[in-house]
Amino acid sequence: MWNTGADADADGGVAVDVVVVGAGQAGLSSAYHLKRAGLDHVVLDHAPRPGGAWQFRWPSLTYGKVHGMHALPGMELTGADPLRPSSEVVGEYFAAYEDRFGLRVRRPVDVSAVREGDGGRLRVETSAGVWSARALINATGTWDRPFWPRYPGQEAFRGRQLHTADYPGPREFAGARVIVVGGGTSAVQHLLEIAEVAAETTWVTRRPPVFRDGGFGEAEGRAAVALVDDRVRRGLPPQSVVSVTGLPMNEAVRAGLASGVLARRPVFDRITATGAAWADGSRVDADVILWATGFRAAVDHLAPLRLREPGGGIRVEGTRAVRDERIHLVGYGPSASTIGANRAGGAAARQVRRLLTRERTATPVP
Repeated sequence: MWNTGADADADGGVAVDVVVVGAGQAGLSSAYHLKRAGLDHVVLDHAPRPGGAWQFRWPSLTYGKVHGMHALPGMELTGADPLRPSSEVVGEYFAAYEDRFGLRVRRPVDVSAVREGDGGRLRVETSAGVWSARALINATGTWDRPFWPRYPGQEAFRGRQLHTADYPGPREFAGARVIVVGGGTSAVQHLLEIAEVAAETTWVTRRPPVFRDGGFGEAEGRAAVALVDDRVRRGLPPQSVVSVTGLPMNEAVRAGLASGVLARRPVFDRITATGAAWADGSRVDADVILWATGFRAAVDHLAPLRLREPGGGIRVEGTRAVRDERIHLVGYGPSASTIGANRAGGAAARQVRRLLTRERTATPVP
């Protein structure tokens, strides 16, 4: 095993072969494969406990409502109660996974910047000190960067505005008039829950929603991932895989369509003090605007390395950043699903091992 973890680098940081940023599905998969490959590494996670972004999900998102949660490599998730909150089920599973495989996760640690260090190393600056690494696997996901669109009059709204990232579950909306903005799965889930207790709900989206009725097999999955992958290869900001697959149709969605809860309106033109207004003169009064408008990749700490392309994204081939082969992004773009994150973690570990082997072979021994 290449073990440099106890050494101090010339930058003053602790020297390791690889730093993994994030301990969600992608980060734990990467750490599992790095350990199997014998690479000295550390995992830095800003969350207070195991569970990745799952630990922050709303209580009403029970495990039975979760779509496509794939097990981490080497350990199945079995016997989970579908009625328990997914935050609890997945959090306990991730904690058991870290323990079983002895994964070195340091938390809570905030990574503020990754810069060029001395001797071809990366300088990883954090709230817990500095690490010096030969390579970095970024597995920070999107949860920390909720996207809030801007509309005229937004600051004048006298009601409450919140994002999916802050969604507390349906009970707080009892008796309220609620506008839900967004065309994704979270928006649909929020609407179906809130409509049972709210005085009134209104759903608005930029584009008409597309519901997927019928099976979604391996061929369809590959085609969807290919569309997201194409954007990443061209250096454009990634879309989620879900955004190109359509919304899954189920009995709850059919009931919502039949009842009118999922009757969609085009997005408003402006926000007023008491709700929203459209160019045709129509208005909706509201007590709450819930922005289910998605998330962006949390990669600002990589900004000093200048990895972004003119199109606004980081161009990635496989998991490797095209502008810097030391940087690998997992859970980014086409690997944002749980199964994609698993595969990307293994791919990143293999590519990092090849990089470090090549470096050591090329470096003459004194």
